[in-house]
Amino acid sequence: MRACLDFHVHGGQDLGAPAETGAHLTADPDPKANHLLAALPAAEWARWAPQLEAVELPLGRVLHESGVVMTHVYFPTTALVSLLYVLEDGASAEIAVVGREGLVGVSLFMGGESTPSRAVVQSAGYGFRLRAAALKEQFNNSTPVLRLLLRYTQALITQMAQTAVCNRHHTLDQQLCRWLLLSLDRLHGNELVMTQELIANMLGVRREGVTEAALKLQKAGLIRYARGHITALDRPGLEARSCECYAVVKKEYDRLLPAKPAA
Repeated sequence: MRACLDFHVHGGQDLGAPAETGAHLTADPDPKANHLLAALPAAEWARWAPQLEAVELPLGRVLHESGVVMTHVYFPTTALVSLLYVLEDGASAEIAVVGREGLVGVSLFMGGESTPSRAVVQSAGYGFRLRAAALKEQFNNSTPVLRLLLRYTQALITQMAQTAVCNRHHTLDQQLCRWLLLSLDRLHGNELVMTQELIANMLGVRREGVTEAALKLQKAGLIRYARGHITALDRPGLEARSCECYAVVKKEYDRLLPAKPAA
């Protein structure tokens, strides 16, 4: 992952332009590092694999804008993507986070084509994308694909609902723990590359509040924070300090989605 020194949303980017493809990647990403792709039955995987395009997902890349018809669905493998709701005055807050467990673009197969939210890469990495038409064809003609994607959508809705409840009723310390745990679940390892300013943007709070909450966690020996790098030192301690929202979301993802790749 790359160090994050600032957060820029490239709202003026041409979303219809081709993304960076495998020719630009410095590594050979594995599509089955994404849990949904890994869960596809063999027959469906054989149809999907030739159509998947490896893409680099740099920090700040906008995968879709509010109200814009999507052309692709994205399956992150090592990147982390925030789904943000943006107000008219430019303020924003994260409503969900997506990583290797899922996909970005559920409105494509749910029939809406677009969504009021914006999807922005918050931790750089890689992923794969699939054309909208190909995804719709598989969703409409394959029962296993339909069931898998609908279960994922239910889990994502749970995360969104729990985020709204958490932001309204729980302390910033608890919100930060919940956010850190959900983000770590969707990445490899125990480290996030994230500035306090970016975290504040995600949570929809002031940077000073995040600074205070992060210092509390560091003094408690739960995390180490230095130069935009957050390392989880005590995962059970973070879970104990978090509100019930993290456990609710994790339980629903575990219940609805396969724990192991399909045979």
